[in-house]
Amino acid sequence: MSRKARRAKSATGNEGKMKMKKFVSLLLALLMIASLAACGKKANDNNNSNDSKTLIMGTSADYAPFEFMYKGKDGTMQYGGIDVSVGQYIAESMGKELKVENMSFDYLVPSLVKGDFDIVIAAMEADGERLKSADFSDPYYTDLPPAILVKASDAASYKTLADFSGKSVAAQTGTTKLDIVNKQLTGANAVPLALVTDMVNELVNGKVDAILVDGAVAKQYAETNKDLVIADASSELGSAQPYCVAVAKGDPKGLLPAINAAIAKMNEENKLESFISAADALKDVWQEVTPENPS
Repeated sequence: MSRKARRAKSATGNEGKMKMKKFVSLLLALLMIASLAACGKKANDNNNSNDSKTLIMGTSADYAPFEFMYKGKDGTMQYGGIDVSVGQYIAESMGKELKVENMSFDYLVPSLVKGDFDIVIAAMEADGERLKSADFSDPYYTDLPPAILVKASDAASYKTLADFSGKSVAAQTGTTKLDIVNKQLTGANAVPLALVTDMVNELVNGKVDAILVDGAVAKQYAETNKDLVIADASSELGSAQPYCVAVAKGDPKGLLPAINAAIAKMNEENKLESFISAADALKDVWQEVTPENPS
């Protein structure tokens, strides 16, 4: 074979090897893309799946009569309250078991966005700020109007909202009640606190002059603590906003239709009356439990 022919054969062989390498590289790239697509689809399916047998509910169990903890007959700590009963009803209507996750109120929506749980039921109103991060169900309950708790010995000093000027008024962080303090109690010094139980302790110990909470919560504390009363000025605060169930923005798990159907049926059956009665029956045993917040 001539040198020219050998060079031609060598060039042909090299060209074949180059084509084979390109083919193998292309094949590997396609396999990698297919694998990533499958993984992405699997992850997406998991995020949007409603096939789980458990419905995870986030709440802040320091807000009796809506959510609290108590010691059951077997000695274990259990969740109770109106909202817990609502969550249980919704879960059962969906054929699921309810699992409750407890954390302070201001962590609930961020944790919902992260996917730590499926829903939030925590005496939560569908206000403008929360609507940026979550979607909400139809209303399931409208509370008594918001109320201001003060020491019974100081009650005569708080006949109007103007009387709170220069006073320290605590409200729960991340709630519409804190907004009310800032907007309606002109001249008052707003004191944001994470837990309602801390707010009550601050009031009892004289570290704040008043606290602002939902009406039913104020009523509960006033009934169980003779040193606390609802201030007359509360009548100026206006009406209450309804409570709704929150899901992640866009309802990625497709839960809202089933939730709304359960709420409609719950209202038809007048279940809330029994939920309120059940919570009220536990008012002497509910306990102050500090939530476990995410790190």
